[in-house]
Amino acid sequence: MELTNKTIKELIFDGISFVLGVFLYALCFNMFLIPNDLVVSGFSGIAIVTQRLFNWNPSIFIYVTNFALLVISLFFLGWQITKKNIIGSIMYPLMITLSSPVATFFNSYITGDDFYLILLLAIILFGISSGLIYRTGFTTGGSDIVMQLLNKYLKISESKSMIVANSLIIVVGMLVFGFNKGVYAFIILICSTYFIDKLTFGLSDSKVFYIYSKKVRKIKKLILDDFKTGFTSIPSRGGYSKKRGFLMMCVVANRDYYDFKQKILEIDPNAFIIINNCYEVNGGVKRSNMPFM
Repeated sequence: MELTNKTIKELIFDGISFVLGVFLYALCFNMFLIPNDLVVSGFSGIAIVTQRLFNWNPSIFIYVTNFALLVISLFFLGWQITKKNIIGSIMYPLMITLSSPVATFFNSYITGDDFYLILLLAIILFGISSGLIYRTGFTTGGSDIVMQLLNKYLKISESKSMIVANSLIIVVGMLVFGFNKGVYAFIILICSTYFIDKLTFGLSDSKVFYIYSKKVRKIKKLILDDFKTGFTSIPSRGGYSKKRGFLMMCVVANRDYYDFKQKILEIDPNAFIIINNCYEVNGGVKRSNMPFM
């Protein structure tokens, strides 16, 4: 495939995002997870447990387990999948070592007694770093490889296997470090998904409406005259009534969402409306009142 300027820019951007994401992920591990015994997820969580029980160095433990899992991945998942795990599997434990002095420096400015501040910072840093990694399509190896294996051979979706694996790791953390630390780890895992979603999918600054109504002309006039935006008419046929009609698709800014919906219902209280978040719009009618244009 010939590389265009756009493709090269995307590759550079993804590469920078991935390196930054792995560094922040390792920094979060050194700054907040290890010092506070927060066993959140993956082999990083297991590394914290083994450090407490056997005094094993976390970065060396992750190096060894990642290398072993890469070999397993190569034999059972093939090269195409394994190559996406190689860079992260090597880079993550390396970043743990490199970010250690940075974490020590910043920790000197954080009040150790204010645990809720530490928890908040851990949620933000863990979520942002995970989001930056996931949006590039690469992984940090470890538990991601285990999930891929479960998906292929046991037909368990990666999302389900992730929930089960992380839950088991958090339970192990509870047994070693106490119930409270397990709850805090679970809070970090759940809350950080907000940042992962926003970095992966972007901010939803608009809503897409799908409208089916018998009062098509009045609603079209509302869209064009009152909200100064365009729409698409999609030919449709009722599954039950078999009646033919048109489904109108229209994108409006978030600030117009409630007003637009209410005015549609004023025109036709029986209108059938589906509303979804809209993360990106390209082409079509562009109006100045739409913030994403």
